[in-house]
Amino acid sequence: MLNVSMRMAEDRPSVLVIEVDLSQEHGESSSGKSVIVASTQGNVPAPGELGVMIGLNVYRPLGRKKGG
Repeated sequence: MLNVSMRMAEDRPSVLVIEVDLSQEHGESSSGKSVIVASTQGNVPAPGELGVMIGLNVYRPLGRKKGG
């Protein structure tokens, strides 16, 4: 995974918490249309939940600046 952390909420065991640092960049996408911020790089199992899968992609379209 790139810049993604996942955990179950301590006070609510059925709630998944996903953290992504939006200030990071990990290069252009394969299409060249966006910059990758975070990715699970395919489907991965949710922590602590059998049978639940997560596929996450966070990106910034090229030509847009941070915060805008």
